[in-house]
Amino acid sequence: MTHLAHPAWLWLLLLLVPLIAWRYYTYRRSHPSLRVSSTTAFDNTGLSWRVIAHHLSWLLKLACAAVLIVILCRPQSHDSWSTSDVEGTDIVLALDVSTSMLARDFKPNRFEAAKDVAVNFVTGREHDNIGLVLFAAESYTQVPMTMDNATLINAIEGIKMGMLEDGTAIGDGIATAINRIRDGKAKSKSIILLTDGSNNTGVVAPLTAAQVALKYGIKIYTIGVGSNGTADFPVAIDYAGNYQYQRLPVVIDENTLRKIAQTTGGKYFRATSKGVLNNIFKEIDKLEKTQLEVQRFTHTRDDFMPWAWLLLALAALAMLLDYTVLRHIPS
Repeated sequence: MTHLAHPAWLWLLLLLVPLIAWRYYTYRRSHPSLRVSSTTAFDNTGLSWRVIAHHLSWLLKLACAAVLIVILCRPQSHDSWSTSDVEGTDIVLALDVSTSMLARDFKPNRFEAAKDVAVNFVTGREHDNIGLVLFAAESYTQVPMTMDNATLINAIEGIKMGMLEDGTAIGDGIATAINRIRDGKAKSKSIILLTDGSNNTGVVAPLTAAQVALKYGIKIYTIGVGSNGTADFPVAIDYAGNYQYQRLPVVIDENTLRKIAQTTGGKYFRATSKGVLNNIFKEIDKLEKTQLEVQRFTHTRDDFMPWAWLLLALAALAMLLDYTVLRHIPS
């Protein structure tokens, strides 16, 4: 539904009334008259097609003026709230941002690969409430539960290494994610935990956090990130601020990650490359969904283009008549 931003401009339509009156008056005055006793001889003559075209051209120009006035009133679509039921779920992405995520067994490294895959995942979850939790030696909420995918994607792309003290507090990351998701409206609640190491710090033990998640009906999908064998890990920073790398064994506490997933009814995955990680997120994308009531706000926007096209069509038709049928050739 549309409305006019400046309806007062419609008063300009009254200016067309004197134009119509003037047209009628001048048309009567411009034609000579002849007094005759009877007009029977002229009954079947009718109007000339040139006269009809002349009137049509003038009416088209009058219509152009009317449409232009409507455009000046700025036709707009209404602001409105709409409510709909959609399939959706509550999800928290818990991402490990410890320094080991800079290992180069993924291209360009685990950290950037995880961010890229997470962005693709969020892009495809249009109707979900998704939050973002980061953890290293500590954990915190980067983005609370939201359906604003653009904000979430910008937050993921803006994650920088070194935002948290180095370490891997898997239990604390799960606990923070639980606090974010436990009050969600969706029946299906899931945490996607991505890490490349073993729990070596923090206040909450990983399996204790898993038991709490089970209490709230929250599934945890755990992903161990790292290739098999060895990889180039950052071990120091030189005087220029660049990381120095050394070839070291890849060690992931798969047993704990598997137990976390099994305790909560989730699933454990091992990502040995960016391609495998991407496929894992595609599989998780098939999570159980539930009905959510979503409210959407429609912004006001100018809707004058149909009127502009109508104005162009009327003006073009008037010009076509003037330069073809009504064209005067000098004698």
